[in-house]
Amino acid sequence: MINKALCLDPVDNVGVALTDLKIGDTFDLNGYKGNIISEVAAKHKFALKEFDSGEEVLMYGTIVGESTKSIQVGEAITLDNIKHKIREFREQGTTYNWNKPTTEKIKEKTFLGYQRSDGQVGTANYWLVLPMVFCENTNVKLLQDAFEKALGFAVTNPYENQVRNLVAAYQNEKITESLSESKIDTNSRVFEQIDGIRFLTHDGGCGGTRGDSDTLCALLAGYINHPNVAGATILSLGCQHAQVAILQDRLNKIQKGSQKPLVVCEQQTEGTTDQLLQKAVNETFKGLIEANKIERTPAPISKLVIGLECGGSDGFSGISANPTLGRVSDLVVASGGSAILSEFPELCGAEQPIIDRCVNPTVAKKFIRLMDEYANAAERVGSGFDMNPSPGNIKDGLLTDAIKSCGAAKKGGTAPVSDVLDYTEYVKVPGLNLLCTPGNDVESTTGLAGSGANIILFSTGLGTPTGNPVCPVIKVATNDKLTARMPDIIDFNTGGIISGAETIESCAEKLLDLIIEVASGKIKTKAEQKKNYDFIPWKRGVSL
Repeated sequence: MINKALCLDPVDNVGVALTDLKIGDTFDLNGYKGNIISEVAAKHKFALKEFDSGEEVLMYGTIVGESTKSIQVGEAITLDNIKHKIREFREQGTTYNWNKPTTEKIKEKTFLGYQRSDGQVGTANYWLVLPMVFCENTNVKLLQDAFEKALGFAVTNPYENQVRNLVAAYQNEKITESLSESKIDTNSRVFEQIDGIRFLTHDGGCGGTRGDSDTLCALLAGYINHPNVAGATILSLGCQHAQVAILQDRLNKIQKGSQKPLVVCEQQTEGTTDQLLQKAVNETFKGLIEANKIERTPAPISKLVIGLECGGSDGFSGISANPTLGRVSDLVVASGGSAILSEFPELCGAEQPIIDRCVNPTVAKKFIRLMDEYANAAERVGSGFDMNPSPGNIKDGLLTDAIKSCGAAKKGGTAPVSDVLDYTEYVKVPGLNLLCTPGNDVESTTGLAGSGANIILFSTGLGTPTGNPVCPVIKVATNDKLTARMPDIIDFNTGGIISGAETIESCAEKLLDLIIEVASGKIKTKAEQKKNYDFIPWKRGVSL
Protein backbone atom coordinates (compact mmCIF):
# COMPACT_ATOMS: atom_id res chain seq x y z
CA MET A 1 0.00 0.00 0.00
CA ILE A 2 1.40 3.42 -0.97
CA ASN A 3 1.30 6.08 1.75
CA LYS A 4 -0.53 9.18 0.63
CA ALA A 5 0.78 11.47 3.38
CA LEU A 6 3.23 11.56 6.23
CA CYS A 7 4.28 13.52 9.30
CA LEU A 8 7.97 14.36 9.67
CA ASP A 9 8.23 14.67 13.47
CA PRO A 10 6.08 13.60 16.43
CA VAL A 11 5.44 17.24 17.43
CA ASP A 12 4.38 18.42 13.95
CA ASN A 13 0.87 19.76 13.46
CA VAL A 14 0.83 19.67 9.64
CA GLY A 15 1.11 16.73 7.27
CA VAL A 16 2.82 16.43 3.88
CA ALA A 17 0.98 15.11 0.84
CA LEU A 18 3.02 12.43 -0.95
CA THR A 19 0.48 12.33 -3.78
CA ASP A 20 -2.38 14.60 -4.79
CA LEU A 21 -5.04 14.48 -2.07
CA LYS A 22 -8.71 14.88 -2.96
CA ILE A 23 -11.55 16.21 -0.88
CA GLY A 24 -12.83 13.38 1.30
CA ASP A 25 -9.50 11.51 1.54
CA THR A 26 -8.81 10.44 5.10
CA PHE A 27 -5.63 10.73 7.16
CA ASP A 28 -4.36 9.24 10.41
CA LEU A 29 -1.05 10.88 11.37
CA ASN A 30 0.59 11.69 14.71
CA GLY A 31 -2.61 10.81 16.54
CA TYR A 32 -4.57 13.25 14.36
CA LYS A 33 -7.42 11.81 12.31
CA GLY A 34 -9.65 13.54 9.82
CA ASN A 35 -10.70 14.20 6.26
CA ILE A 36 -9.13 16.38 3.58
CA ILE A 37 -11.50 19.31 3.02
CA SER A 38 -9.63 21.09 0.18
CA GLU A 39 -7.48 19.64 -2.55
CA VAL A 40 -3.83 19.34 -1.54
CA ALA A 41 -1.26 18.92 -4.29
CA ALA A 42 1.61 16.47 -3.82
CA LYS A 43 4.50 18.07 -1.89
CA HIS A 44 2.18 20.54 -0.15
CA LYS A 45 1.02 20.60 3.45
CA PHE A 46 -2.33 20.35 5.22
CA ALA A 47 -3.55 21.06 8.74
CA LEU A 48 -3.72 18.15 11.18
CA LYS A 49 -5.46 20.32 13.78
CA GLU A 50 -7.59 23.42 13.85
CA PHE A 51 -5.57 26.62 13.93
CA ASP A 52 -6.62 30.01 15.23
CA SER A 53 -4.91 33.09 13.81
CA GLY A 54 -1.44 33.57 15.31
CA GLU A 55 -0.68 29.91 16.12
CA GLU A 56 2.68 28.34 15.35
CA VAL A 57 2.96 25.92 12.43
CA LEU A 58 5.33 23.04 13.21
CA MET A 59 7.32 20.87 10.79
CA TYR A 60 10.57 18.96 11.25
CA GLY A 61 9.93 19.36 14.98
CA THR A 62 10.32 23.16 14.93
CA ILE A 63 8.51 26.38 14.02
CA VAL A 64 8.25 27.00 10.28
CA GLY A 65 5.42 29.52 10.16
CA GLU A 66 2.49 31.21 11.83
CA SER A 67 -1.17 31.05 10.88
CA THR A 68 -2.60 34.36 9.67
CA LYS A 69 -6.24 33.23 9.90
CA SER A 70 -8.26 30.28 11.10
CA ILE A 71 -7.38 27.00 9.39
CA GLN A 72 -9.63 23.97 9.55
CA VAL A 73 -8.57 20.37 10.01
CA GLY A 74 -7.70 18.88 6.61
CA GLU A 75 -7.36 22.26 4.93
CA ALA A 76 -4.44 23.00 2.61
CA ILE A 77 -1.65 25.18 4.02
CA THR A 78 -1.02 28.10 1.65
CA LEU A 79 0.52 31.57 1.63
CA ASP A 80 -3.03 32.82 2.14
CA ASN A 81 -3.21 31.33 5.63
CA ILE A 82 0.41 31.22 6.97
CA LYS A 83 3.48 33.44 7.02
CA HIS A 84 7.18 32.94 7.78
CA LYS A 85 8.18 32.57 11.42
CA ILE A 86 11.16 30.89 13.10
CA ARG A 87 12.14 29.86 16.60
CA GLU A 88 14.49 32.31 18.29
CA PHE A 89 17.92 30.81 18.77
CA ARG A 90 20.41 31.21 21.61
CA GLU A 91 24.01 30.33 22.33
CA GLN A 92 25.06 26.74 22.79
CA GLY A 93 23.75 25.32 26.06
CA THR A 94 23.92 21.55 25.67
CA THR A 95 26.49 18.87 24.94
CA TYR A 96 25.83 16.98 21.71
CA ASN A 97 26.24 13.21 21.64
CA TRP A 98 26.42 11.84 18.10
CA ASN A 99 25.03 8.42 17.34
CA LYS A 100 27.73 7.72 14.76
CA PRO A 101 26.66 5.36 11.93
CA THR A 102 28.55 2.12 11.51
CA THR A 103 31.09 2.13 8.69
CA GLU A 104 31.71 -1.61 8.68
CA LYS A 105 30.34 -2.02 5.13
CA ILE A 106 32.42 0.78 3.65
CA LYS A 107 35.67 0.81 5.63
CA GLU A 108 37.54 -1.01 2.85
CA LYS A 109 36.14 1.12 0.02
CA THR A 110 38.59 3.26 -1.93
CA PHE A 111 38.53 5.56 -4.93
CA LEU A 112 41.21 6.16 -7.55
CA GLY A 113 42.46 9.68 -7.03
CA TYR A 114 45.39 12.00 -7.68
CA GLN A 115 47.63 12.26 -4.63
CA ARG A 116 48.91 15.81 -4.07
CA SER A 117 52.01 16.78 -2.10
CA ASP A 118 49.92 18.50 0.59
CA GLY A 119 47.95 15.34 1.43
CA GLN A 120 44.84 16.30 -0.54
CA VAL A 121 43.53 13.84 -3.12
CA GLY A 122 41.99 14.98 -6.37
CA THR A 123 39.01 13.30 -7.97
CA ALA A 124 40.21 14.78 -11.29
CA ASN A 125 43.38 16.26 -12.77
CA TYR A 126 42.84 19.66 -14.39
CA TRP A 127 45.00 22.53 -15.53
CA LEU A 128 43.34 25.86 -14.72
CA VAL A 129 43.41 29.05 -16.81
CA LEU A 130 42.02 32.13 -15.08
CA PRO A 131 41.98 35.94 -15.43
CA MET A 132 42.75 38.36 -12.61
CA VAL A 133 40.36 40.87 -14.15
CA PHE A 134 37.48 40.84 -16.63
CA CYS A 135 39.67 42.67 -19.21
CA GLU A 136 41.39 39.32 -19.87
CA ASN A 137 38.22 37.28 -20.50
CA THR A 138 38.60 37.52 -24.28
CA ASN A 139 42.17 36.24 -24.10
CA VAL A 140 41.07 33.37 -21.87
CA LYS A 141 38.48 32.40 -24.46
CA LEU A 142 41.08 32.52 -27.24
CA LEU A 143 43.26 30.12 -25.24
CA GLN A 144 40.27 27.89 -24.57
CA ASP A 145 39.43 27.58 -28.24
CA ALA A 146 43.05 26.81 -29.14
CA PHE A 147 43.80 24.27 -26.41
CA GLU A 148 40.50 22.38 -26.45
CA LYS A 149 40.59 21.82 -30.21
CA ALA A 150 44.28 20.94 -30.37
CA LEU A 151 44.30 18.61 -27.36
CA GLY A 152 41.08 16.73 -28.12
CA PHE A 153 38.88 18.25 -25.39
CA ALA A 154 36.51 20.11 -27.74
CA VAL A 155 33.08 18.66 -28.50
CA THR A 156 30.75 19.23 -31.40
CA ASN A 157 27.99 21.74 -30.76
CA PRO A 158 24.87 19.95 -32.08
CA TYR A 159 23.03 23.24 -32.48
CA GLU A 160 25.62 24.53 -34.93
CA ASN A 161 24.48 21.85 -37.37
CA GLN A 162 20.86 22.86 -36.80
CA VAL A 163 21.66 26.51 -37.58
CA ARG A 164 23.67 25.52 -40.67
CA ASN A 165 20.71 23.53 -41.96
CA LEU A 166 18.33 26.45 -41.33
CA VAL A 167 20.69 28.81 -43.18
CA ALA A 168 20.87 26.40 -46.12
CA ALA A 169 17.08 26.13 -46.23
CA TYR A 170 16.73 29.93 -46.03
CA GLN A 171 19.10 30.33 -48.96
CA ASN A 172 17.27 27.61 -50.89
CA GLU A 173 20.33 25.42 -50.97
CA LYS A 174 20.32 21.67 -50.90
CA ILE A 175 21.12 20.30 -47.43
CA THR A 176 23.95 17.89 -48.04
CA GLU A 177 24.84 14.96 -45.84
CA SER A 178 28.26 16.45 -45.11
CA LEU A 179 26.63 19.73 -44.02
CA SER A 180 24.07 18.15 -41.69
CA GLU A 181 26.66 15.86 -40.14
CA SER A 182 29.60 18.28 -39.94
CA LYS A 183 31.71 17.84 -36.85
CA ILE A 184 34.62 19.56 -35.21
CA ASP A 185 37.80 17.88 -36.40
CA THR A 186 39.67 17.20 -33.16
CA ASN A 187 42.59 14.95 -32.35
CA SER A 188 42.30 12.16 -29.83
CA ARG A 189 43.32 13.00 -26.29
CA VAL A 190 46.98 14.06 -26.21
CA PHE A 191 47.42 13.90 -22.43
CA GLU A 192 45.76 10.77 -21.07
CA GLN A 193 46.25 11.63 -17.39
CA ILE A 194 44.73 15.11 -17.71
CA ASP A 195 40.95 15.25 -17.42
CA GLY A 196 40.69 18.65 -19.01
CA ILE A 197 41.79 22.27 -19.05
CA ARG A 198 39.33 24.50 -17.24
CA PHE A 199 38.95 28.13 -18.27
CA LEU A 200 37.37 30.59 -15.85
CA THR A 201 35.92 33.99 -16.69
CA HIS A 202 34.30 36.52 -14.37
CA ASP A 203 33.25 40.18 -14.20
CA GLY A 204 35.43 41.21 -11.25
CA GLY A 205 38.97 42.23 -10.38
CA CYS A 206 38.56 46.00 -10.82
CA GLY A 207 35.96 48.75 -10.80
CA GLY A 208 34.26 47.45 -7.65
CA THR A 209 35.30 47.70 -4.04
CA ARG A 210 38.76 46.68 -2.85
CA GLY A 211 36.98 44.21 -0.58
CA ASP A 212 35.42 42.50 -3.57
CA SER A 213 38.74 42.25 -5.42
CA ASP A 214 40.50 40.89 -2.32
CA THR A 215 37.73 38.31 -1.91
CA LEU A 216 38.11 37.35 -5.56
CA CYS A 217 41.85 36.80 -5.04
CA ALA A 218 41.12 34.57 -2.03
CA LEU A 219 38.58 32.57 -4.04
CA LEU A 220 40.96 32.12 -6.99
CA ALA A 221 43.67 31.01 -4.54
CA GLY A 222 41.27 28.33 -3.29
CA TYR A 223 40.75 27.13 -6.86
CA ILE A 224 44.48 26.92 -7.51
CA ASN A 225 44.98 25.07 -4.20
CA HIS A 226 42.11 22.69 -5.05
CA PRO A 227 43.12 18.99 -5.10
CA ASN A 228 41.68 18.59 -8.60
CA VAL A 229 44.01 21.27 -9.99
CA ALA A 230 47.58 20.35 -11.03
CA GLY A 231 48.66 23.87 -11.96
CA ALA A 232 47.37 27.15 -13.35
CA THR A 233 47.91 29.83 -15.96
CA ILE A 234 47.09 33.35 -14.77
CA LEU A 235 46.33 36.20 -17.16
CA SER A 236 46.70 39.67 -15.66
CA LEU A 237 46.29 43.07 -17.27
CA GLY A 238 48.58 44.70 -14.69
CA CYS A 239 46.81 47.79 -13.37
CA GLN A 240 43.73 46.17 -11.80
CA HIS A 241 42.77 46.03 -8.10
CA ALA A 242 43.11 42.22 -8.01
CA GLN A 243 46.89 42.05 -8.17
CA VAL A 244 48.80 38.82 -8.68
CA ALA A 245 50.73 39.62 -5.48
CA ILE A 246 47.48 39.57 -3.48
CA LEU A 247 46.54 36.23 -5.05
CA GLN A 248 49.97 34.83 -4.22
CA ASP A 249 49.70 36.04 -0.62
CA ARG A 250 46.32 34.33 -0.19
CA LEU A 251 47.71 31.18 -1.78
CA ASN A 252 50.71 31.15 0.55
CA LYS A 253 48.37 31.22 3.56
CA ILE A 254 46.48 28.04 2.58
CA GLN A 255 49.03 26.13 0.51
CA LYS A 256 50.88 23.23 2.09
CA GLY A 257 53.50 20.94 0.60
CA SER A 258 55.36 21.87 -2.58
CA GLN A 259 53.99 24.79 -4.58
CA LYS A 260 51.99 24.05 -7.69
CA PRO A 261 53.35 25.33 -11.02
CA LEU A 262 51.95 28.76 -11.90
CA VAL A 263 52.30 30.48 -15.27
CA VAL A 264 51.81 34.24 -14.82
CA CYS A 265 51.36 36.37 -17.96
CA GLU A 266 50.81 40.12 -17.53
CA GLN A 267 49.66 41.93 -20.66
CA GLN A 268 51.02 45.39 -19.82
CA THR A 269 54.44 43.79 -19.25
CA GLU A 270 54.48 41.40 -22.21
CA GLY A 271 53.46 43.97 -24.83
CA THR A 272 51.20 42.89 -27.69
CA THR A 273 48.32 40.47 -27.29
CA ASP A 274 50.17 38.05 -29.55
CA GLN A 275 53.25 38.13 -27.33
CA LEU A 276 51.08 37.58 -24.26
CA LEU A 277 49.24 34.61 -25.70
CA GLN A 278 52.27 32.99 -27.29
CA LYS A 279 53.97 32.98 -23.88
CA ALA A 280 50.82 31.63 -22.26
CA VAL A 281 50.54 28.81 -24.80
CA ASN A 282 54.21 27.79 -24.59
CA GLU A 283 54.44 27.85 -20.78
CA THR A 284 51.04 26.19 -20.29
CA PHE A 285 52.02 23.36 -22.62
CA LYS A 286 55.16 22.73 -20.54
CA GLY A 287 52.97 22.60 -17.43
CA LEU A 288 50.61 20.12 -19.07
CA ILE A 289 53.50 17.78 -19.83
CA GLU A 290 54.40 17.69 -16.12
CA ALA A 291 50.77 17.39 -14.97
CA ASN A 292 50.31 14.40 -17.25
CA LYS A 293 52.93 12.42 -15.31
CA ILE A 294 50.75 11.84 -12.24
CA GLU A 295 48.43 8.81 -12.25
CA ARG A 296 45.41 7.75 -10.25
CA THR A 297 46.10 5.57 -7.19
CA PRO A 298 43.79 4.11 -4.51
CA ALA A 299 42.73 6.51 -1.74
CA PRO A 300 40.47 5.95 1.29
CA ILE A 301 37.06 7.55 1.76
CA SER A 302 38.64 9.77 4.41
CA LYS A 303 40.17 11.77 1.54
CA LEU A 304 36.74 12.77 0.22
CA VAL A 305 35.52 16.32 0.88
CA ILE A 306 31.82 16.33 0.05
CA GLY A 307 30.15 19.65 -0.82
CA LEU A 308 26.44 19.70 0.03
CA GLU A 309 24.15 21.86 -2.10
CA CYS A 310 20.50 22.10 -3.17
CA GLY A 311 18.82 24.08 -5.91
CA GLY A 312 15.47 24.06 -7.64
CA SER A 313 14.16 22.56 -4.39
CA ASP A 314 10.64 21.23 -3.91
CA GLY A 315 8.40 19.92 -1.15
CA PHE A 316 10.09 16.51 -1.30
CA SER A 317 13.66 17.84 -0.93
CA GLY A 318 13.64 17.58 2.86
CA ILE A 319 12.09 14.09 2.75
CA SER A 320 14.06 12.19 0.10
CA ALA A 321 17.17 13.74 -1.49
CA ASN A 322 18.43 15.95 1.34
CA PRO A 323 18.24 13.26 4.05
CA THR A 324 20.05 10.92 1.63
CA LEU A 325 22.81 13.51 1.23
CA GLY A 326 22.85 13.84 5.00
CA ARG A 327 23.29 10.12 5.44
CA VAL A 328 26.17 10.08 2.93
CA SER A 329 27.71 13.04 4.76
CA ASP A 330 27.50 11.14 8.06
CA LEU A 331 29.11 8.04 6.52
CA VAL A 332 31.98 10.07 5.04
CA VAL A 333 32.53 11.98 8.30
CA ALA A 334 32.38 8.77 10.34
CA SER A 335 35.06 7.38 8.00
CA GLY A 336 37.37 10.32 8.76
CA GLY A 337 36.43 12.45 5.75
CA SER A 338 34.91 15.91 5.44
CA ALA A 339 31.62 17.46 4.35
CA ILE A 340 30.81 21.12 3.73
CA LEU A 341 27.25 22.44 4.16
CA SER A 342 26.70 25.81 2.49
CA GLU A 343 23.82 28.30 1.90
CA PHE A 344 23.38 30.24 5.14
CA PRO A 345 20.04 31.86 4.12
CA GLU A 346 18.71 28.29 3.88
CA LEU A 347 19.61 27.53 7.49
CA CYS A 348 17.20 30.21 8.75
CA GLY A 349 14.92 28.43 11.21
CA ALA A 350 17.30 25.52 11.69
CA GLU A 351 19.88 27.49 13.67
CA GLN A 352 19.37 26.07 17.16
CA PRO A 353 19.89 22.39 16.32
CA ILE A 354 23.01 23.39 14.36
CA ILE A 355 24.32 25.52 17.23
CA ASP A 356 23.77 22.65 19.65
CA ARG A 357 25.79 20.33 17.37
CA CYS A 358 28.90 22.57 17.33
CA VAL A 359 31.96 20.92 18.86
CA ASN A 360 32.67 23.90 21.10
CA PRO A 361 31.30 27.38 21.97
CA THR A 362 33.87 29.11 19.73
CA VAL A 363 32.56 27.33 16.65
CA ALA A 364 28.96 28.02 17.70
CA LYS A 365 29.63 31.73 18.26
CA LYS A 366 31.23 32.08 14.82
CA PHE A 367 28.13 30.54 13.22
CA ILE A 368 25.83 32.88 15.15
CA ARG A 369 27.95 35.91 14.22
CA LEU A 370 27.99 35.09 10.51
CA MET A 371 24.25 34.38 10.46
CA ASP A 372 23.48 37.65 12.27
CA GLU A 373 25.77 39.68 10.02
CA TYR A 374 24.23 38.17 6.89
CA ALA A 375 20.65 38.67 8.11
CA ASN A 376 21.33 42.25 9.17
CA ALA A 377 22.94 43.05 5.80
CA ALA A 378 19.83 41.75 4.04
CA GLU A 379 17.52 43.80 6.23
CA ARG A 380 19.52 46.99 5.65
CA VAL A 381 18.62 46.90 1.95
CA GLY A 382 14.97 46.06 2.56
CA SER A 383 15.27 42.31 2.04
CA GLY A 384 15.46 39.35 4.40
CA PHE A 385 15.88 35.60 4.58
CA ASP A 386 12.09 35.29 4.49
CA MET A 387 12.26 36.38 0.82
CA ASN A 388 14.51 33.43 -0.11
CA PRO A 389 11.94 30.97 -1.55
CA SER A 390 11.64 31.37 -5.33
CA PRO A 391 8.34 31.17 -7.24
CA GLY A 392 9.28 27.61 -8.21
CA ASN A 393 9.93 26.68 -4.57
CA ILE A 394 6.56 28.09 -3.49
CA LYS A 395 4.67 26.42 -6.33
CA ASP A 396 6.08 23.06 -5.25
CA GLY A 397 5.38 23.30 -1.54
CA LEU A 398 8.16 25.39 0.06
CA LEU A 399 5.96 28.25 1.25
CA THR A 400 8.25 29.87 3.82
CA ASP A 401 12.01 30.14 4.17
CA ALA A 402 11.77 28.18 7.42
CA ILE A 403 10.07 25.25 5.65
CA LYS A 404 12.72 25.40 2.94
CA SER A 405 15.58 25.77 5.43
CA CYS A 406 14.61 22.97 7.76
CA GLY A 407 14.50 20.63 4.78
CA ALA A 408 17.75 22.04 3.37
CA ALA A 409 19.55 21.51 6.69
CA LYS A 410 18.92 17.77 6.36
CA LYS A 411 21.82 17.71 3.87
CA GLY A 412 24.14 18.12 6.85
CA GLY A 413 23.08 14.84 8.43
CA THR A 414 23.56 14.46 12.17
CA ALA A 415 27.34 14.74 12.63
CA PRO A 416 28.83 17.33 15.02
CA VAL A 417 29.78 20.65 13.41
CA SER A 418 33.58 20.60 13.54
CA ASP A 419 34.19 24.05 12.03
CA VAL A 420 32.49 27.12 10.56
CA LEU A 421 34.05 28.78 7.52
CA ASP A 422 33.48 32.27 6.21
CA TYR A 423 33.32 32.65 2.42
CA THR A 424 36.66 31.69 0.74
CA GLU A 425 38.06 30.08 3.92
CA TYR A 426 39.61 26.73 3.05
CA VAL A 427 38.58 23.58 4.92
CA LYS A 428 41.11 22.88 7.68
CA VAL A 429 39.70 20.09 9.83
CA PRO A 430 37.86 16.87 8.96
CA GLY A 431 34.21 16.46 9.86
CA LEU A 432 31.14 18.55 9.04
CA ASN A 433 32.01 22.14 8.13
CA LEU A 434 29.56 24.99 7.62
CA LEU A 435 30.42 27.47 4.85
CA CYS A 436 28.87 30.93 4.61
CA THR A 437 27.57 31.32 1.07
CA PRO A 438 24.37 32.64 -0.50
CA GLY A 439 21.55 30.30 -1.43
CA ASN A 440 22.17 31.21 -5.07
CA ASP A 441 23.10 27.89 -6.69
CA VAL A 442 26.14 28.93 -8.70
CA GLU A 443 27.55 31.39 -6.16
CA SER A 444 27.27 28.64 -3.56
CA THR A 445 28.80 25.81 -5.62
CA THR A 446 31.55 28.23 -6.67
CA GLY A 447 32.28 28.79 -2.97
CA LEU A 448 32.18 25.08 -2.11
CA ALA A 449 34.85 24.28 -4.68
CA GLY A 450 36.90 27.28 -3.55
CA SER A 451 36.90 25.88 -0.01
CA GLY A 452 38.19 22.49 -1.12
CA ALA A 453 35.22 20.23 -1.91
CA ASN A 454 36.43 17.53 -4.33
CA ILE A 455 32.89 16.21 -4.98
CA ILE A 456 29.64 18.19 -4.79
CA LEU A 457 26.29 16.52 -4.15
CA PHE A 458 23.47 18.71 -5.47
CA SER A 459 19.86 17.82 -4.68
CA THR A 460 17.05 19.17 -6.85
CA GLY A 461 13.31 18.71 -7.09
CA LEU A 462 12.64 20.94 -10.08
CA GLY A 463 15.83 20.38 -12.07
CA THR A 464 18.89 22.54 -12.76
CA PRO A 465 21.91 22.07 -15.04
CA THR A 466 24.39 23.73 -12.63
CA GLY A 467 27.94 22.37 -12.61
CA ASN A 468 31.42 23.55 -11.63
CA PRO A 469 34.71 23.93 -13.54
CA VAL A 470 36.98 21.96 -11.19
CA CYS A 471 34.66 19.82 -9.05
CA PRO A 472 32.29 17.08 -10.30
CA VAL A 473 28.68 17.88 -9.38
CA ILE A 474 26.38 14.90 -8.87
CA LYS A 475 22.75 15.90 -9.39
CA VAL A 476 20.35 14.04 -7.06
CA ALA A 477 16.62 14.13 -7.86
CA THR A 478 13.94 14.17 -5.16
CA ASN A 479 11.26 12.43 -7.22
CA ASP A 480 10.63 9.97 -10.06
CA LYS A 481 8.82 12.46 -12.31
CA LEU A 482 11.81 14.81 -12.49
CA THR A 483 14.17 11.92 -13.27
CA ALA A 484 11.94 10.79 -16.14
CA ARG A 485 11.42 14.32 -17.47
CA MET A 486 15.04 15.55 -17.31
CA PRO A 487 17.29 12.48 -17.54
CA ASP A 488 20.02 14.52 -19.25
CA ILE A 489 20.79 16.44 -16.03
CA ILE A 490 19.99 13.91 -13.28
CA ASP A 491 22.67 11.49 -12.05
CA PHE A 492 20.82 9.81 -9.17
CA ASN A 493 17.19 9.43 -8.12
CA THR A 494 15.83 9.24 -4.56
CA GLY A 495 12.20 9.14 -5.65
CA GLY A 496 11.95 5.58 -4.37
CA ILE A 497 11.91 6.99 -0.84
CA ILE A 498 8.67 8.81 -1.61
CA SER A 499 7.02 5.74 -3.17
CA GLY A 500 8.28 3.46 -0.39
CA ALA A 501 10.44 1.34 -2.70
CA GLU A 502 13.66 2.63 -1.10
CA THR A 503 14.87 3.86 2.28
CA ILE A 504 17.21 6.73 3.06
CA GLU A 505 19.83 4.18 4.07
CA SER A 506 19.57 2.12 0.88
CA CYS A 507 19.70 5.23 -1.32
CA ALA A 508 22.72 6.53 0.59
CA GLU A 509 24.63 3.27 0.06
CA LYS A 510 23.97 3.41 -3.69
CA LEU A 511 24.83 7.11 -3.89
CA LEU A 512 28.13 6.49 -2.09
CA ASP A 513 28.97 3.82 -4.68
CA LEU A 514 28.25 6.35 -7.44
CA ILE A 515 30.46 8.93 -5.70
CA ILE A 516 33.34 6.45 -5.71
CA GLU A 517 32.85 5.78 -9.44
CA VAL A 518 32.79 9.52 -10.22
CA ALA A 519 35.75 10.22 -7.91
CA SER A 520 37.69 7.49 -9.69
CA GLY A 521 37.07 9.03 -13.10
CA LYS A 522 35.04 6.04 -14.29
CA ILE A 523 31.79 7.98 -14.72
CA LYS A 524 31.36 11.58 -15.84
CA THR A 525 28.47 13.48 -14.28
CA LYS A 526 25.74 14.85 -16.52
CA ALA A 527 26.97 18.40 -15.79
CA GLU A 528 30.46 17.40 -16.96
CA GLN A 529 29.08 15.75 -20.09
CA LYS A 530 27.17 18.93 -20.95
CA LYS A 531 30.11 21.18 -19.98
CA ASN A 532 28.13 23.07 -17.35
CA TYR A 533 31.18 24.77 -15.87
CA ASP A 534 29.47 27.54 -13.91
CA PHE A 535 31.58 30.04 -11.97
CA ILE A 536 30.14 33.13 -10.24
CA PRO A 537 32.10 34.72 -7.37
CA TRP A 538 30.00 36.20 -4.56
CA LYS A 539 30.65 39.92 -4.16
CA ARG A 540 29.39 39.84 -0.57
CA GLY A 541 26.43 42.03 -1.45
CA VAL A 542 23.01 40.75 -0.48
CA SER A 543 22.39 37.63 -2.52
CA LEU A 544 19.94 35.12 -1.11
